[in-house]
Amino acid sequence: MAEQHTFEYWQSLAASLKPEGRAYINGRYVDALGGDTFDTVSPIDNRVLTKVASCQEADVNVAVEAARDSFNRGVWSELAPAERKAVLLKWADLIEANADELALLETLDMGKPIGDSRAVDINGTLSALRWTAEAVDKLYDEIAPTPSDQLGMITREPVGVVAAIVPWNFPMIMATWKFAPALAMGNSFILKPSEKSPLTALRLAQLATEAGIPDGVFNVLPGFGHTAGKALALHMDVDALAFTGSTAIAKQLMIYAGESNMKRVWTEAGGKSANIVFADADLDAAAIGAAGGICFNTGEVCTAGSRLLVEDSIADEFMAKVRALMADWRPGHPLDPNTNVGAIVDNAQMERVLKYIEIGQQEGAKMTVGGQQVTPVDGGLFLEPTVFENVNNGMTIAREEIFGAVLSVIRFSDEDEALKIANDSIYGLAAGLWTNNLSRAHRVARKLRAGSVWVNEYDLGDMTAPFGGYKQSGNGRDKSLHAFDKYSEVKATWFKL
Repeated sequence: MAEQHTFEYWQSLAASLKPEGRAYINGRYVDALGGDTFDTVSPIDNRVLTKVASCQEADVNVAVEAARDSFNRGVWSELAPAERKAVLLKWADLIEANADELALLETLDMGKPIGDSRAVDINGTLSALRWTAEAVDKLYDEIAPTPSDQLGMITREPVGVVAAIVPWNFPMIMATWKFAPALAMGNSFILKPSEKSPLTALRLAQLATEAGIPDGVFNVLPGFGHTAGKALALHMDVDALAFTGSTAIAKQLMIYAGESNMKRVWTEAGGKSANIVFADADLDAAAIGAAGGICFNTGEVCTAGSRLLVEDSIADEFMAKVRALMADWRPGHPLDPNTNVGAIVDNAQMERVLKYIEIGQQEGAKMTVGGQQVTPVDGGLFLEPTVFENVNNGMTIAREEIFGAVLSVIRFSDEDEALKIANDSIYGLAAGLWTNNLSRAHRVARKLRAGSVWVNEYDLGDMTAPFGGYKQSGNGRDKSLHAFDKYSEVKATWFKL
């Protein structure tokens, strides 16, 4: 369990922190070849944390060449799985030893509460890296059922050079879900973090080298999607591309793959998850789940329970409980360990969320909680969690991903209507349902078109469960043994004896 540091401790550490902003290619920090940089600005107080290398196509070419060279030489790809495991576990130990620094970088860079950065993001990163490392030398290949004079082998091999483009809301965890299985399989890797939150990725790279990952095997290219991201997606020598982010960008990356070398593209995209509360549920537990499901991480969560579906007969009673609980989710200084709602990542995202709040009011939804900007820190970007009631599923706020703590409450009359509303979405990332009827729980969970379904809880799970979506929420799965499939080639080798 993370040590509970004081507000003063985190402020003091922040004052002494000097973040690294250069790219990391072939085992060392380097400036972008063109010398371009951009400011990374903290949403907590609008101060510039550091200048970050803005990588372009030329930098991508250098990184891909280094990754391909390391792969071809076999310095990592040809190690025994147990040897790769040992290095990855050492890397995890170094991350844990530097946990306070990494948590602070995460909070300063994208605004989440330090308590979440330290307990959720660090622990999630460590769990993903250690679990995946421990799994890799326990994956067996197969022997086909052949005639006695033949031998058929089915083997996994690393795919080669893997690139990943990851989002700003959980920078370390989302990156680790990609690089842990890719590296464990023996691939070489290029990480493009979001320009909104690149700092932890750059620090992780240095720790990777300290752990013993060979030069060229793990590279980090900060920059923008239309430059570094696009160049990676179009590169003829990148074998696979993993992405977490918006559905629109996921679609574009698949187009780029078709325009280049048909690289495998694995996407985890948007969500507009339904959280369904039936009349027979434990209403107190469901209300806690509903509030936390939209407010956690300032609502900047792809699986956020942003559509709350409530059965008519208990809706008034239930929403009174939810509104009361929302008062416990208040924006505060992200370096205060008692804060549970942090800053919104940047001005563009603040304007996006405010625009949706305006649209909700214009379309006739009733705002019953929040919706106002507040200033717990001068110069910061903070917004009260917001609840809209009297919403129907045709409204913009019920159909489009907002990526902020804006809850749309929709009433339903029976199970069939709840399922119809829940599945009436282009997305299918996650869903929740609350009921004390075991048969209903199984029946509804089976019929929900979503990659993750939570029953009488919201947004729980561990590394043993795959994560990904149906429909336009993407393809492929992160976490669990299924993640190895994305970064493997399956080869059939047949012998005549």
